[in-house]
Amino acid sequence: MKLKQLFILAISFIFFQNSFSQIAENSGLFLELKKGDSIVFKEGFNKCNFDALKKVLHKDLEFYHDQNGTQDLETFYYNFSESICSNPNFKPIRKLVPETLEVFPLKNNGEIYGAIQKGEHVFYIKEPNKELYATERGSFIHTWILENDNWKLKRILSYDHRPPAKDYGSKFNADYVHELFSNTEEIEKLLYKHKIPSVSIGFIQNGELQQIRAYGKKKKGNPISTNSIYKVASLTKPIAAITVLKLVEEGKWNLDEPVSNYHIDSDIKESKYLDKLTTRHILSHQSGFPNWRYLTENNKLVFQFEPGTKVQYSGEGFEYLRKVVEKKFNRPFEEITNEILFAPLKMTNTHFYWNEFVDENLYAVEHDENGNPIDFYKHKEASAAANLLTTVEDYSKFMIHVLNKAGLSDDLYLEFLKPQSQVKKGGYWNLGMQMFTDLPNDEIAFMHTGGDPGIKMIALIFNNSKSGIVIFSNSENGMVLWQKIITEYFGKLGKEIVRRNLEE
Repeated sequence: MKLKQLFILAISFIFFQNSFSQIAENSGLFLELKKGDSIVFKEGFNKCNFDALKKVLHKDLEFYHDQNGTQDLETFYYNFSESICSNPNFKPIRKLVPETLEVFPLKNNGEIYGAIQKGEHVFYIKEPNKELYATERGSFIHTWILENDNWKLKRILSYDHRPPAKDYGSKFNADYVHELFSNTEEIEKLLYKHKIPSVSIGFIQNGELQQIRAYGKKKKGNPISTNSIYKVASLTKPIAAITVLKLVEEGKWNLDEPVSNYHIDSDIKESKYLDKLTTRHILSHQSGFPNWRYLTENNKLVFQFEPGTKVQYSGEGFEYLRKVVEKKFNRPFEEITNEILFAPLKMTNTHFYWNEFVDENLYAVEHDENGNPIDFYKHKEASAAANLLTTVEDYSKFMIHVLNKAGLSDDLYLEFLKPQSQVKKGGYWNLGMQMFTDLPNDEIAFMHTGGDPGIKMIALIFNNSKSGIVIFSNSENGMVLWQKIITEYFGKLGKEIVRRNLEE
């Protein structure tokens, strides 16, 4: 068959692919051929493992390339040896873009005799003392044949090669594939080892969302997806903080005005500290309140110290602030946040509580330390301190918004960036987030974590490099995994963040 005819076949396949029966990603055939792709490229192409290649390549191999012509098996091996593997100091590396992989079985009288596998991949160059850098992106179609119960790759079509830019039909920069997460099998092994049902990751680089990855399952039999919804616990607090700062920016709110002007909780109405409490105190965890009133001896709200004199993490403080805002504006806090934050950022999958817009089928159910699901409660009221429902994409949008000044004036944003209260050396609270200074490369980090039974979350951004990461896990053990992820992505900087967080 001539090269032109084969590319007509390839184009026809792509055009009419809906008439094929694409199989599920968790099916045996999909996983078997994904393993075959890994042998060809991860072992063969990347590691120059000829023995691995010989196990999967068909003796009548046909290789068609839109730039380098055609090759049979003998020519393929020769070029492979002379071009791909001849110079270890200038080595091409291929990485699959996992979310593009599709498999379509080929049948005869109902029996599977082969399969079409298609997807996209990115090629890099590995040089000594340099990070991998992408050189091109391309598409491929593989024809696999089943012979004597063994899958053999008989035909390779490699086409549509172009520069590795972000505007080639990918929602995010699929050219960015971190080493840890370029192989789905490796991350799935980690999930299994630590009994973690799922992890979802949003990676931020140069102030933009570069990549979203999702691994595992929402619950048994229900695979995770990039639009899965998680309850993110205390990651609600930065949302509330930025909402209030936007009100300050609009001239509708004052950081240092006593909040007693608008709301007084009956538990503290006689307190001598009542008129000293301000929004600044609450956002920087200097309110004097306990984390939750139910943790006090009589289950009542109380000032445990004068506002502004000590630091103590408090969910009650943020809930108090929500009630203050609602009293002043006579509007629900969630309505205000939707209007000035969620809607402009198109955070369409973010909600303060369960409503008709939350799809339960997308919900990542909480799991205990043994990997068992935990019964969850569908809360129906807003909180400024916890229980936000969102996706890793939406929360990444929010963190990027914070990196890009959050729509605040220079003066107000500088106020947000400043340490407001000190927890320890190099560790502070600013107006709504943890803040770490004295980091490698003079970096400044802003971070918040979220944790309830069966969920562990973290959102982290680096102000100078405009990079960051959002990690959601529906597991009591999720913290183990995100420590590894942060270290893998950010090296020494990540190790330092992990170390400081463990000291908390």
